[in-house]
Formats: sequence, structure tokens, C-alpha cells
Amino acid sequence: MINKIFITAAAALFTFTAGFAQQLKTGTWRGALKTASGNEIPFNFEVSQQGGKPQLAIINGNEHFKVTDVTTQGDSVFIKMPLFNTEFKLKQTNGNLTGKWVKHTATADVLTDFTATPNTNWRFFKEPAKPAQNLGGRWSAVFGEGEGRDSTVGEFKQSGQKITGTFLTTTGDYRFLEGVVAADSLYLSCFDGGHAFLFKARISDANILTSGRFYSGYSGSATWTAVRNENAQLPDAYSLTALNPGYKKLEFSFPGLDGKTISTSDDRFKNKVVIVQILGSWCPNCMDETAYMVNYYKKYQAKGVEVVGLAYERTKDFDKSVKALLPLKARFNIPYPILVTGYTSDKKETAKSLPALSKVVGFPTTIIIDKNGEVRKIHTGFNGPATGAHYTEFISEFEKLTDDLLAEKAGE
Repeated sequence: MINKIFITAAAALFTFTAGFAQQLKTGTWRGALKTASGNEIPFNFEVSQQGGKPQLAIINGNEHFKVTDVTTQGDSVFIKMPLFNTEFKLKQTNGNLTGKWVKHTATADVLTDFTATPNTNWRFFKEPAKPAQNLGGRWSAVFGEGEGRDSTVGEFKQSGQKITGTFLTTTGDYRFLEGVVAADSLYLSCFDGGHAFLFKARISDANILTSGRFYSGYSGSATWTAVRNENAQLPDAYSLTALNPGYKKLEFSFPGLDGKTISTSDDRFKNKVVIVQILGSWCPNCMDETAYMVNYYKKYQAKGVEVVGLAYERTKDFDKSVKALLPLKARFNIPYPILVTGYTSDKKETAKSLPALSKVVGFPTTIIIDKNGEVRKIHTGFNGPATGAHYTEFISEFEKLTDDLLAEKAGE
């Protein structure tokens, strides 16, 4: 009996001690991912306690990305990101965290070293040097060289040393970037759970950025430069993708997440305005578009609009694709069907699955179909909330187009 009491008491003491050791310090942390080049991709996050359990909010500019799947076991911490099939496997030592960010891909796991310190609200420098210039405004930026060259538009706001903004491209934007201007150098970064970006550049003068380096994830890297250009523009997003000659309609038939096939010929789409969303669970701009599309569907479904998502995952295995897509569906509470195409995220493979399309330039791509089943417009990419006015302009334009199509009578 005494031994039993002793064992029970010891177990209770161990549970209490382990529980005490598991506590993550609340407040703002600084995390840093170490790339293959030796550079750090830093970001900040907040730790809070909700119902006795830790939660995170990853901070990028105005976005606070909530993460609730946080588990502590002794001195170990496991953080599973809600999207993109990634996680952190960490150890607590003297209040700090060290370990790996694990990115699960279709073929292998990519591991990146990670460290984090509590009570740290700075991102790049504790006391950055006084900035040589104010970089707020609009810029023409070019990434890469040769055939991989990509023209983008940078838009930034700077207050003192702090700078926020994004780069807009023909396929979307780099979402919420945050950083500093220190002396003659620019530093920007972001982390959304699946994508880690770092931008560095030298400030030649108030109108020129040179010697730029862009780091993506563990090993991605490219050069970039920029010149101030308040009139910088991208091509019209409705002009990049078209139907092949002889096609007016888009036809497809793919299984949903439950395995049941959905086709364009189904009754649910007849005499409806139909929005086809080409997406992938791995795509950050698709995440932003999905967040908007869910609200759009709630607003317009009763008026005669249907939305259907065509998912192009990084595997042709149906079960693996479903496993990757279910967190996306749960995160945004998607009310419209998501179909598993069986094709990879390769743009050429995507085009093959939809013969009516001449090409697919990027993810997401959004196809607008009228009540007669004819494709009226195709929009490439998505400017998310990080782009500010561009985001609100898109919503206004897209919903005006929807209203016009709804006003048409079938057969006209």
C-alpha cells in the first residue's frame, strides 16, 4: 500500500514537473530559419495561452497567422502548421527553442535549422542604423536573369527604420513582407508556415536598389534589382491565359474529396454563373484567393453562382492529395466542392488536363463562365490583402463582372 501511494505521488510529481517545464513563455518571440547559404530568414511570432494550451500567431506586417496545434512533451515542442504540410520539431533549453522546420513534400522531407528566443520583438537588428533613404513608394523590380527573368512591381511603406510591403507579379504577390532599412541596406522577410522568404539589397541612391539577393526556403536563391517607378505596371491579369481556337466551353470531370465525380455537365451548374478556381494546397496566393472566394460564395450562391475548385497537388496519388487538401478545406471552412485532378502542379500538366486552355501561366488561375456554359474571362494570379488597394480594386471589378453576368438571361 505504501509503495502504491509512493508511486502515485511520484507520478503526480513527475506530471507537475513535466507540465511546468513545458510552458512556453508568453509574449513576442524572434524565430530564425538558417538557409543552405548560411543566411537567416527571421520572423516574429506571439505566444499566448488559450484554455491552458499554448497558441502561436505568426506576425508578418498586418497579418497575424494563428497556429493552434502546439504540443509540449517534457522539453520537446511540436508545432504543426495548419496549411502547407509543414511542422516544427523543437527542444526547449533555458527558455529558448532549437530544432528543425520540417517541410513534407511528395518525394522527401526538407529539414531547415531553426532557433527562437523569447521576449524579442525585433526582426533583423535590435538597434538598426539610421536609414540612408526612405524607400516608400512604387518600384520596378527584376528578379533572376536570362530566361528566368521576372519583372515585378514592388510597393513599400516606410516609417523610420521599419518597412512593409510586397512584390506584385503576374501570378500573384509575395504576401506580407516586413523588415528594416538600416544605413544603405534593405532587409525584408516573411514566413507563412509553408514559405520562407528573405530579400536583401543595397541602396545606391533614393531611386536605385542594387546587389539584391532573394532567398526562398532552404536552398532557393536569385538576384534582383529595382528602380523607383511610380508608374510601374504589370500586364492585365485577364490577358495572360485564353482558350484554344475552336473552344468556347470548359469541360472537366474529376473526383471530389469524397471520391464522387463532379462534372461541368452536372445539373448544379446549369444556367448558373460558374467560377472555376485552379489551385493547390501548396500555393500561398491560392490561400488568399480561397479566403476571399469563401466569402464571395456566401454572398452570391443564392443569386445563382456556383464555385468549384480544381486542385493540382504535388502528387498523382489520390489519397495523398486528399490528405493535403483537407486542412485547407477545414482552415477556411470551404463550402463549395474541391476536386482532385490527379495531375501535378506542373503548369504543362495542368494545361493537358483542361484541353480548352491554351496554357496555364500560374496558380491560382480563375475561370469565369456564364449561364450558357461559355468562358467569358480568365484571370491569372491573385493580388491578396497584402497589396492593399489592388486587392480592393480586384474585388470591386470581380463582383461587378459577376453582377453583369447574373443580369444576363440564359440563351442570350
